[in-house]
Amino acid sequence: MTSTRPALHASALAILADPSTARTSDAAAHADFAAYLALDPAPLLREDGPSHITGSCFVFSPDRTQTLLVFHTKGQFWVQPGGHLDDGDASLQAAALRELTEETGTTPDPDTPVLGYDLDHHELSSRFGVCRSHLDIGVAVTVDPAATLAVSDESEDLRWWPVDALPENSAPSIPRRIAGFLGL
Repeated sequence: MTSTRPALHASALAILADPSTARTSDAAAHADFAAYLALDPAPLLREDGPSHITGSCFVFSPDRTQTLLVFHTKGQFWVQPGGHLDDGDASLQAAALRELTEETGTTPDPDTPVLGYDLDHHELSSRFGVCRSHLDIGVAVTVDPAATLAVSDESEDLRWWPVDALPENSAPSIPRRIAGFLGL
């Protein structure tokens, strides 16, 4: 199999250059991600070291009043669907959408454009094994709340939440990241 690392790397750099990323993430986050992506090789996959890029999906209802969150088994918090990139993913966006399907059983309408991107570098607890931090690139999409959902092995629950009434036990960055996307 031909490695897709170059395509993953190129798509991550393109997201850093996307104007929506500048509106949802601050200059320090951009600099942090740019430094990691300048490494050779860039830490794109789990096996590249304890700190590496991940892709996630912020899923909104078409009217952006609701967001779909999963209750993460390892983290014991509500968080957006997402996870590690795989050598074989065509792009970072494709990896995030794959994770969305794996963790929720749903996908966005292919004719619906991506709403935007954001960046979040967060530390992880020992519950996450050898992973110490994730440089998460979030992709915002819309899905019809009536879509059929399925809980994955990685989660205990999933559900739609009003964007103005998120669960108290959400991952710490969730409110800020959702607010950033709603400002697009």
